This record gives sequence, C-alpha cells and structure tokens, in this order.
Amino acid sequence: MIHRLSLAAVALLAFTVAAVLPASAERQAYDAAAVAAAQQAGKSVLIHVSAPWCSTCKAQKPILDKLAADPQFKDVAMFELDFDTGGEALRALNVRSQSTLIAYKGETETGRSAGDTDADSIAALLKTAL
Repeated sequence: MIHRLSLAAVALLAFTVAAVLPASAERQAYDAAAVAAAQQAGKSVLIHVSAPWCSTCKAQKPILDKLAADPQFKDVAMFELDFDTGGEALRALNVRSQSTLIAYKGETETGRSAGDTDADSIAALLKTAL
C-alpha cells in the first residue's frame, strides 16, 4: 500500500514539475519535409549545419541547447543538418561550410551566420526569426 502511494506521489510530482517548467524549443534531425511543413505553418525555424568533427560546431551546441531551453524561443523549430551527409539539402540551402546557422520566419530567411560561437550574436540571429 505504501509502495503504491509512493509511486502515485512521484508520478504526481513529475507531472507537476513538467507542467510548471517552460517548454523548450523543438529540436530534431533535419528533414526537408518537416522543415517545409514548419515554414508553411509560419513557424520560426533554425537550421544548424554541423559536423561531428567540427570544433566550432561543438562550441555552438551548448549555446543552442541553452537557447532552446529559453522560454522566448520555445516555439522555434530547430533542425540539425549533418554537413557530411547533407548533399542536396546543403545545395538547396546554399551552404558551403559547417557551423552555419540559418534562421527563418515562415518561408522567409531572416539571417544566417557561419563560424559564430558568440552566445549573444547567436541569440540575436534567433530573435530575427521570432
């Protein structure tokens, strides 16, 4: 009996904490159809072109993780595009290097940067998409 009550209390606590914490930005692997759907819905979108061997990309990831958890960016759809396997998507996006960030509001590109690891300027880029 006590065990069931403990489980119920833990479940209630987890639900309460989840309800109180702000939602974070939606982060996912790049998928052209998902990006297009988000853009057609008028969502804010950020595409991060990265490579596992890229030190700049590795420096960008904790910044993007922090921004994804920021309530002001909770409705941004964030997509991770692998530079090594991106092929046609890289050509379509006119991307020539890893560590590229591209921001959109709906289907309109609002800004892009490459090689940026400054948290404030990455946040400013993301704000252009809101």
